[in-house]
Amino acid sequence: MTLLENYGFQKWVMAFEEINKKHGGPFDRGGADFYYHRPFDPHYWPEGTGHGTRVEQKDMTLAEQTEYFLGWTQQVEQKVWD
Repeated sequence: MTLLENYGFQKWVMAFEEINKKHGGPFDRGGADFYYHRPFDPHYWPEGTGHGTRVEQKDMTLAEQTEYFLGWTQQVEQKVWD
């Protein structure tokens, strides 16, 4: 069952709008990893990218892992390396 089938489109849209999209957060890191062709590796930086301690997947909540996944899947462009 997909996320949309499980929660319904309207609930999904409402949940998506509440995602923390701050720089360094799980959603931001998922999108950046996809954009730069990096491997799928859920993580985030609570104090902003590269600052403080990186939080690894094993220490992330299910909600944080889901935010990373959504960031990864919502990013549609990828860097073109010339």
